[in-house]
Amino acid sequence: MTHLELLAPARNLDIGIAAIDCGADAVYIAAEAFGARQDAGNSIEDIAALCRYAHKFGVRIFVTVNTILFDDELSRAGDLLEAVAAAGADALIVQDPAILLLARERGVTIPMHASTQCAIRTPERARFLESLGFSRLVLERELTLQQIRAVSEAVRAEIECFVHGAVCVCYNGQCYLSEAIEGRSANRGRCIQACRSLYDLVDGDGNVLVKDKALLSLKDMNLIGRLEDLAEAGACSFKIEGRLKNRSYVMNTVRAYSDALDDLCRRHPDRWSRSSSGRVQSGFTPDLTKTFNRGYTELLLDGRQRGLSSMDIPKSTGEYIGTVTAVQTGPGSFRTTVRTACTLSNGDGFCFAGDKGEVIGFRGDVCQGNTILSRPVPGLRAGVRLYRNISAAFEKQLRASQGVREIAVQTDICIREKEILAEARSEDGRIVSVTLPVPEENARDKERMETILRGQLGKKTAHYAFRTGALRNLRPDGSLPLMGASFLNGIRRRLADQLDGIPCRMVPLEEGRIGNVPAPETATYKENIANARTEALYRSLGSQTVEKAFECTFKPGAELMRSKYCIRFELGLCPVHQGARESGPLYLVNNGRKLRLGFDCKACEMTVYMNSSKRSTSPK
Repeated sequence: MTHLELLAPARNLDIGIAAIDCGADAVYIAAEAFGARQDAGNSIEDIAALCRYAHKFGVRIFVTVNTILFDDELSRAGDLLEAVAAAGADALIVQDPAILLLARERGVTIPMHASTQCAIRTPERARFLESLGFSRLVLERELTLQQIRAVSEAVRAEIECFVHGAVCVCYNGQCYLSEAIEGRSANRGRCIQACRSLYDLVDGDGNVLVKDKALLSLKDMNLIGRLEDLAEAGACSFKIEGRLKNRSYVMNTVRAYSDALDDLCRRHPDRWSRSSSGRVQSGFTPDLTKTFNRGYTELLLDGRQRGLSSMDIPKSTGEYIGTVTAVQTGPGSFRTTVRTACTLSNGDGFCFAGDKGEVIGFRGDVCQGNTILSRPVPGLRAGVRLYRNISAAFEKQLRASQGVREIAVQTDICIREKEILAEARSEDGRIVSVTLPVPEENARDKERMETILRGQLGKKTAHYAFRTGALRNLRPDGSLPLMGASFLNGIRRRLADQLDGIPCRMVPLEEGRIGNVPAPETATYKENIANARTEALYRSLGSQTVEKAFECTFKPGAELMRSKYCIRFELGLCPVHQGARESGPLYLVNNGRKLRLGFDCKACEMTVYMNSSKRSTSPK
């Protein structure tokens, strides 16, 4: 039996609780520093509160400490590790191996997970990181099923895969474009998302081949239909991207994937089960088209394909609703008619691509049938493809009916002459019991009394959903005592209190193991070594040459990006796979800044370089 985990993002405590209530098996959240999303930090007090709530359901909390560290930050990072562990966190998500050394020195024993920032895409890289003591590996997004399976078979560590959300065009942890342009390092949580900017594609003669397109921007990942394939390939954790996303995004995506995992486990009960307890009852019906997305792709799971980019609209589009058929402007009104089968609601948000590649959005003040009344919207005209990126009706549904997460409890009853024994077993295996004297008076209607007993003991208390199981009546005359609702409710509440006194059983996480896999003989700047502790570790493991991280040296001529996504292939210009004529040198140009593209056709990868050895603005 393999336990499958749905891992949800949380920007803050409130969103973390919402993720748990919607079915997450684990939540990842940043502490106050050293997280790869600088604007998503949280206090130790909030992390402790989230851990307390999560552990009621056997849900695990992972804290991100996944930036590279400079020497003067190591002491503070060590303090943070101790505080996070004391707050009850179940694991840390880490990029810099110095964290492993600090944890051992400080006596922090919780598992360490190698962040996707560690650029894990080969069995060799996986074995090396496992040998450092990482117990879980968060794989690169741009992998095929075969590559995921190969990594899984090479290690004993747990395998975690992203299944939904935004996708970096570059291999994770090895994008230096933001640092090169603005002195803001993606490996330090300060990425400017230059990949979402508009560029011209220019050839070596200065001819503009493509103008004002987000040529490096990819659609969002959506693998909700591929969870079984990933589980078959060896993944046990399915991760949703989005630590900067809002509450409705997290609720919607978590509920959708939780329902899908429940279905997978129901179809294969002998192979897979969920790693936490409690299931979501009632609430809203999820719809992944109705929250933040740039259009969806399964990326490279089945191998190379076109249609990965969101170059026309690099921001959230939501759902495509139809084509504008007419626009009428009158005194104080702006009426848009759209050919659509969707039901529109007042307050819906809409967007479309402008003539210069920009995203233009507006609110529908009044929506009637297929017409939208709004303020004047420049650039909106007949023929425009219109998207709805905010569904007012769906957002209202999310606010009104989040649903309730409940742990199932079966209660068996034994009636003796003068006492009642109630024994409860929770779905995670906790067993408690209550014995109370019963009233002396007997019920006149035995059948009705049994119905009342089952009804009262089968209600909900706190986050427990009680169900009355076996009823044994050991009274010689077969009578039942007269038990009122208050008496029976008291039994149920006592059982709930006793269950609360026993920790919910949690599936243990894999523990890290130290191995003897050597480090690469030459540790290049792509290893992101930014402090003396990590450098010494690499040298002790066999590295003869150790380069400093790009953030420390701004290495001239360095490769700023390497990606399986290729602009030439996306545009049908690939000479290898599409038979196109060799294009010669190609550049991306934005406001006078020029990036040189390279094409490693043997590896089928695209590279990006700065066309100048100097940072275009002053460093950080």
